[in-house]
Amino acid sequence: MAAKDFIVAIELGSSKMTGIAGKKNLDGSINVLAVVKEDSSSFIRKGVVYNIDKTALCLTKIVGKLKSLLKTEITQVYVGVGGQSIRGVRNVIARDLPADTKVTQQMVIDLMDANRNMQYPDMEILDAQAQEYRVDSQLQVDPVGIQCSRLEGNFLNILERKTFYKNLNKCFEAAGISVAEMFLAPLALADSVLTEGERRSGCALIDIGADTTTVCVFSKNILRHLAVIPLGSANITKDIASLQMEEADAEKMKLKYGSAYTDNAEIDNSLALPIDAERSVESRKFIEIVEGRLEEIIVNAWNQVPAEYNDKLLGGIILTGGGSNMKNIERAFQNHTHVEKIRVAKTVTHTIHSSNPDITAKNGMMNTVLGLLAKGDINCAGGDMAEGGDLFGPAKAAQPAGEQRTKARQPHEIPPGTVPTEAEKLKAEEEARLKREEEERLEREREEEERRRQEEERKQNSPLGKGLRWLKEFGRKIVSEE
Repeated sequence: MAAKDFIVAIELGSSKMTGIAGKKNLDGSINVLAVVKEDSSSFIRKGVVYNIDKTALCLTKIVGKLKSLLKTEITQVYVGVGGQSIRGVRNVIARDLPADTKVTQQMVIDLMDANRNMQYPDMEILDAQAQEYRVDSQLQVDPVGIQCSRLEGNFLNILERKTFYKNLNKCFEAAGISVAEMFLAPLALADSVLTEGERRSGCALIDIGADTTTVCVFSKNILRHLAVIPLGSANITKDIASLQMEEADAEKMKLKYGSAYTDNAEIDNSLALPIDAERSVESRKFIEIVEGRLEEIIVNAWNQVPAEYNDKLLGGIILTGGGSNMKNIERAFQNHTHVEKIRVAKTVTHTIHSSNPDITAKNGMMNTVLGLLAKGDINCAGGDMAEGGDLFGPAKAAQPAGEQRTKARQPHEIPPGTVPTEAEKLKAEEEARLKREEEERLEREREEEERRRQEEERKQNSPLGKGLRWLKEFGRKIVSEE
């Protein structure tokens, strides 16, 4: 029987593009209905789309296979946005106020809108995370109702290159797939693997992917920093392949023999690791290559953690992604960061019901797409694909997101972690243009009215105007007496 109510999410990874369909239950658990994967290494690099046509074709395949498995049309999908070009930049918006002014919600909204409207050369603001507000000299999370003479808003703006942002939108447009909502993939992942205590007490979430490693730093339940470095587990594979072997063989050796840390006393210099039936590689050389590249990844990832939080991560470091499966990964991070509390997030915090081997493996590689699925809240199911219609009544079909919103959201109305699509941005710009034109028209009318009023006053105050008024008054007096 065809599914009639489900959510679809797509993750555009550097090695695999993953599509997933699932249904949320009343108890908060999720039933995974279908999982589809396609190789994406030839057109997505470092998490960024480089070939629009190939990406659109792959998206069409993913959605087509999901439709076939679900036996139901798909009206829209949720999408994760990530990749090398994403980075966090701090920004401060300040307003001087009359003495003892009470801060209102509108003042806070004005700061948020002003921050969202900031312009960065060649960069697009994907998301804006409010940090704290400085009320005179005090930091407050919620300043509404406090008296002050100066209000500052501290924000973390998540930026991406405009070219990459537009390319991603063009892919879905070319594939004819409606986007229900775009989410920042690192934040969707954080929501799905971090505990409330970790986010509150301070932690660093490090997602080791194929081509990139993403670092998110949280403190007091607020995202403090986000960065993506162009290094991942695929770099280890390429280094192993430099030992005169195919990358496929190097990947197998990495998975079979790779270790993030090996004690020097445990290394057997006489041991040779077999590449195939005829060739082998020295154990020490293999270990040095793997540990050398992994050390580079760890050091670069740790350098992304702001210095003021280095010794304040009471929640520790949480590792996830395919690269976190390497043996002794916790020990390697402890050695280089001197943080004792290390946790590997093998799966999400939600209860997931599935018999799919990719889900049941619990190796951290599905955490991001499961996080995207968990954030979705609009039904993506359309009509029954089977001929003859739906035998069990009309399908509960959802309209594309663009048709659901009759009005574009204002900057402060966009939920944290949500990325407006290019169509929504264009709609918002058009509405802002119309609003400006209307304000300019009203201003011109006010100016014209003021000009007429001043001209009338000038005429009335002139000698001729005064003489005419005296004659009129004299005439009214004569008539009144008669």
